[in-house]
Amino acid sequence: MKNKPVNSARMPIYRDSGFELYDAETIAEAYRGESDPERIPDHYLYSRYRNPTVEAAELEVQKLEGTKWTILVESGMAAIDLAVSLFQDAGDKRPWLFFSEIYGGTISFADEILEKRRGIDIREFNPVNGKYNLDEFESVVRNVRPKLVYVEIISNPLLLVPDAIGIFSIAKKYGVKIIVDNTFATPYLFKPADHGADIVIHSATKYFSGHGNLTAGAVCGNDEALMKSAIKYRRYTGHMLSADDAYRLSTQILTFSLRFKQQCLNAEAIAALLQGSEVISRVWYPGLKDHPAHNEAKILFGNKGFGGMVTFDFAGKSPAEKRRRRNEFIETVSEKIKVIPTLGDPRSIIMPVESVWGEKYPEPGMLRMSLGFEETEEITGIITDALKKIK
Repeated sequence: MKNKPVNSARMPIYRDSGFELYDAETIAEAYRGESDPERIPDHYLYSRYRNPTVEAAELEVQKLEGTKWTILVESGMAAIDLAVSLFQDAGDKRPWLFFSEIYGGTISFADEILEKRRGIDIREFNPVNGKYNLDEFESVVRNVRPKLVYVEIISNPLLLVPDAIGIFSIAKKYGVKIIVDNTFATPYLFKPADHGADIVIHSATKYFSGHGNLTAGAVCGNDEALMKSAIKYRRYTGHMLSADDAYRLSTQILTFSLRFKQQCLNAEAIAALLQGSEVISRVWYPGLKDHPAHNEAKILFGNKGFGGMVTFDFAGKSPAEKRRRRNEFIETVSEKIKVIPTLGDPRSIIMPVESVWGEKYPEPGMLRMSLGFEETEEITGIITDALKKIK
């Protein structure tokens, strides 16, 4: 009996490692298509090259970020590797400028891989009192003449927000390429490519997936030459996302905006609640007026929100007292708020900063909280009860 076409509303999961090539003409056409990224081949060849389920997920991310293309890979770190590879040229000795307040994994990658193994001169640009100064940035760019700048729109874990539009303008003035990690802000709050960023990356593991059940990374852009380079790099390094993870991502991303909107609302409520507690010494949240980058965040994000992350520090006369209060809080909420080393999950989760960033942020009482999309009353009730129990 001959198979009939299935009128499915969704792209199926194509787990094929290789695709059937019917005759010599099909084989020739398939290989011609794969060797020329300008063309869209009529035939799939090998899933390390292209996969229809992955391409369906790429279109969903592309629509969200508003770019001309998206390349999906198997993790956020793979996205970082692919993104920086686009600007690595043998013999080019120009330094690369990384903003210092970025994901710790990115810093380690820059130190251990880019600098020590690939010989790239990595420089850091640091904030002063929680803010990046534009005049100082231009002075550094003018004197250092970096090839590229790497920045996060909302930093991890202190949630600093640079004047991204000003930074992009200065970088373009000096011909500097721009890579932006938009994982924390997401396109719900800000679309870097609309303002001149050359490459936008995401750990799609986080808010795009939003359910804590897959790892994926996204590299987005508008330049066609960079797209061709990205396709080649993914093919030769094996960074292709699996069809199963692509299918989950393409379905879960459909609810992204609804989820993230609620996470922003929950973060705003929790930041205000924590700020009013006597056992909390400080709260980092861009939506609070005393956050050093509050004005920058308002300009970039408008009235849409300030992200779904809150970082806070327990008060105490000694490191031991701070650590005790932190641990007591973790134990009190442990049934409903888990300690999980990620973010963007359906339910709120926490992570001690000292355990992960001890050398950079050796703060014994500091916690980073990723707000889920629970009802606001539920999560504020959990936190309120926990704070009351802490001596």
